[in-house]
Amino acid sequence: MRAPTYFTLAALLDGPLHGYGIIKRAEQLSEGSVRMTAGTLYGALERLSREGLVVEEGQEIVAGRARRYYRLTDKGHTALEVEAERMSKAAAVVQKPEGVAASSARRRPVKAHPRPA
Repeated sequence: MRAPTYFTLAALLDGPLHGYGIIKRAEQLSEGSVRMTAGTLYGALERLSREGLVVEEGQEIVAGRARRYYRLTDKGHTALEVEAERMSKAAAVVQKPEGVAASSARRRPVKAHPRPA
């Protein structure tokens, strides 16, 4: 799952949001690393809706414009949890003092090569 998708879904964890709210919340959650335009977001929301990860929750008219709200589905929540677990495991590999590189080094002893005289 790409970062914009992950943070779009994560933005909806606390409840339904409209498009601009999702954009701002995703930017906040990602500490500014994910910045989406409205076009990018709505394309992603259409795809996530087709995949059953989000649904349109309703809309309201604000200043003459329709503001659509989206919410995370159970399937979307599960997908987000699975991705968070995958990222956590991937991060643990490099954060542990006994990471993959250290355990590989123990299994493969380094052979000393004599230096030429």
